[in-house]
Amino acid sequence: MLTADIMKRMSLLLCGFVLSLLFSCTVGSCDSCAKILPDSTGHIVVELEKPFTAVCNLCNESVYTADDVTWFFGTVAVPRESYTKLNKSAVSVTVNVSRDMNNPLVCKASKQDISYEEKCIYGIYLDKGYPPLKPEQLNCIALQHGPRISPELTCSWKPGTRDPIISTSYTLYARFSSTMLNVTSHKNATETLTINVGTFPNHLQLTVWVEAHNQLGTVKSDELSDDAEYFVQTNPPGNIRVIPENGFPTSLMVNWTHPIHDTVLKLSYHIRYCKAGCSVWEELPQNLTKAYIQSFRLQYLQPYTEYVVQMRCIRQKGLSHWSNWSQNATARTPEDIPSNRVDLWRVYEEAPNNSVVKLIWKDPEKPNGKILGYNITIRNNGPSETHEISSKELRFSLKGDKALIKITANNSVGVSPPATLMIQRPGISLYPGVEQVNCSARDGKMLVNWHPPSYNRNEYVIEWVLVPDKEIGWQRVLGSVSSMYIEGLKPFKRYNISVYPLYRVQGSSNLGRQVTVQAYLQQGPPLRGPIVVVTATGKTTAQLTWNEISIDDQQGLLTNYTISYKTKNTEQFIVVPSNTYSYKLNGLDSDSHYVVNIKVSNEEGSKRGPDSSFHTKKYEDGEIDVIVVVVCLGFLFFVVLIMVLVIKKKEQLKRRFWPQVPDPSNSTIASWSPDCPNKVSERYTPDEPDTPKESILAEVSVVEVDMDESKSLCDEDKSVMPLKKYFSEERSSGIGGSSGMSTPRQSVSSNDEADSGQTTASTVQYSAVVSSGYKGQTPGTQAGMFSRSESTQPLLECEENPEHLSDGSGHHTHSYFKRHGGLEQLNMDEVEEPSFGSLSFSPMEEEDSPTLTEDPPGPAPGYMPQQSGYRPQ
Repeated sequence: MLTADIMKRMSLLLCGFVLSLLFSCTVGSCDSCAKILPDSTGHIVVELEKPFTAVCNLCNESVYTADDVTWFFGTVAVPRESYTKLNKSAVSVTVNVSRDMNNPLVCKASKQDISYEEKCIYGIYLDKGYPPLKPEQLNCIALQHGPRISPELTCSWKPGTRDPIISTSYTLYARFSSTMLNVTSHKNATETLTINVGTFPNHLQLTVWVEAHNQLGTVKSDELSDDAEYFVQTNPPGNIRVIPENGFPTSLMVNWTHPIHDTVLKLSYHIRYCKAGCSVWEELPQNLTKAYIQSFRLQYLQPYTEYVVQMRCIRQKGLSHWSNWSQNATARTPEDIPSNRVDLWRVYEEAPNNSVVKLIWKDPEKPNGKILGYNITIRNNGPSETHEISSKELRFSLKGDKALIKITANNSVGVSPPATLMIQRPGISLYPGVEQVNCSARDGKMLVNWHPPSYNRNEYVIEWVLVPDKEIGWQRVLGSVSSMYIEGLKPFKRYNISVYPLYRVQGSSNLGRQVTVQAYLQQGPPLRGPIVVVTATGKTTAQLTWNEISIDDQQGLLTNYTISYKTKNTEQFIVVPSNTYSYKLNGLDSDSHYVVNIKVSNEEGSKRGPDSSFHTKKYEDGEIDVIVVVVCLGFLFFVVLIMVLVIKKKEQLKRRFWPQVPDPSNSTIASWSPDCPNKVSERYTPDEPDTPKESILAEVSVVEVDMDESKSLCDEDKSVMPLKKYFSEERSSGIGGSSGMSTPRQSVSSNDEADSGQTTASTVQYSAVVSSGYKGQTPGTQAGMFSRSESTQPLLECEENPEHLSDGSGHHTHSYFKRHGGLEQLNMDEVEEPSFGSLSFSPMEEEDSPTLTEDPPGPAPGYMPQQSGYRPQ
């Protein structure tokens, strides 16, 4: 451990020895390498912006030559254009000294090729700066100390605007009689020094100067030489009093005391004064107070005005230093009679016919005292009215077209000159007004200018009214001017500015026509937008209305309104003038939703109002009524047309819906046989003349034939099937009812389905052939009787379609008509008309039968025996 410490200390000592050797070579203690001239162990001071030359001398034993030398400022090489080779071992460099040159300045000698020779390096350090400038404006003051002058003389000067950078000292010298004094300050840029002269040398010559010195030079100021009193500055005058004097309203007496005894220094004085609250002083000429005095009377002041007075003093003979101004002394001048008229004006108040007028006025510009009251005389279409008031406004009613007002103000001394004003009813103006009024804001004031009228005028009255607060201000100017500035207006507020020419006629002031403009001292964007209201909507139109925003919210003169309305993704804009408060939108889509708002704009910006929505109608007003009327008229026309057609086509419709029923009396039903047309023979004599078919009297019965029987009626070998005769009143033949002996009956099918499947063609009139006897009587002895039925009951289905007839057990039967009694001859004595003998009905010929409509397939109808007449259909 000990060995390690010893080795460490030895290494440190060796490093210190090497560094000390290198340092000694750098500062010039080594003579074996090179040297720079000028040379110094300290810093060498050089002047900035001046050329500096240094020479590098190599030692005689050096292996290097001047060609091997390179100059450096710090690590920056100096260009070789600045080198000068003096001999083979000396080379100089010349540079212009600047602030960016780094220390040190180094001369370095080395081979350009590879060499093992040790490099030769030598350097110096430079301090850069300026020589001092000449001190200027030397001034020395000795202040008053009590009743005498202080021995301390304080001098000040201007060292110059350039900083010398390097340390500079200033020395103040004072010389009087045979005494020489000086005091030195080593601070850079010193501007004042104080030297103590012992006892102030009154009445002696005193000389003062100052020197500035640094390593680059020394400079001396101009000498300041004068009597010692020249350097003295006394205190200001004391005990200043300002005294008003009764009877002298325009003057004040000023008294004071001397600050120093005249044996030491004789003084003269200077007075200045101003109105209280004013910063502009008015100074008296110095020759008025040049004498050694202690009082002075200020004259030509304004009565009843407060003044502030200050004083100062200086050596009476020759130049010297003025004392400071004294403290303020204040006093008010006495009162005097008002020297100006009252500034009278009027305002029309809201009343019927503008008959109420408010008089307002200002105190005279120079009241010269405290105004105690006002005397007002009103000549208003009658005897004069006199008022004595202390306020500054009065209301009265204007009885005629005009009124003459006269007003005076009084104080404790007297009464002001009278002011008059002729007031006319609004709308009546006998004198012209100005031609044009323009307003513009400049430097926080409103500039008003106008073109004067051609008529000779006396004055102008400029009036400004704050809207909507109705705060009124006015000012009178001479008739020779055409512009003025208004001060004290509020920004973002509207003013109505009016200009009235004032004409002096017969001792009274008459107003000319009023010209008014609106103006703003400063404008800003509107504070809010208008609220739009949709008053009426149509199919493609909408009526919009809105109110003007309040004047306080406008903050400027409005330029226009922009209406924005949109539906879905489509938005449109319409610009309207600023005096528009309603607008009708056209060309809208029907049955659509719209959002609308209005943006108000002025010269400084715009503000959008809230959104409002509306929905256009699907139909215009009255359009639905027109459609209903057209439909009703069309329906009525259709009904009328149908009625006309019904009337004109009455017969065709009747035949269509109520076809004519064939007359059974003319039918071939008597010769009709449904099953065996070939078996039945007609028994009549061809030669006999045709007789009406109604005269055929036969007893008709209904025969039911079972279709399942093995024997057909159509077979010739079969015997005639016995006929079932029904002569009862309750059971008819199924064709119709008796017209005289029994009640007609209707036949129905067994399934109770009425005639729904039958057409109109199947409904026919038919006849019934009834027997002249009752059941159980001998048919041969009863005469048949034919009677026409008035019934419109259609034929039964079993009668129209005998092939569909079946009984209740499902067996099909055929019903047909056959003469009762077989082949027996009718008793000719019992009938009134000739008989054809025993006849049987043959089937009706196809061409003679009435057209019948077949029913669709369905359940086979059956003929039910009726116990007590037909079932109702």
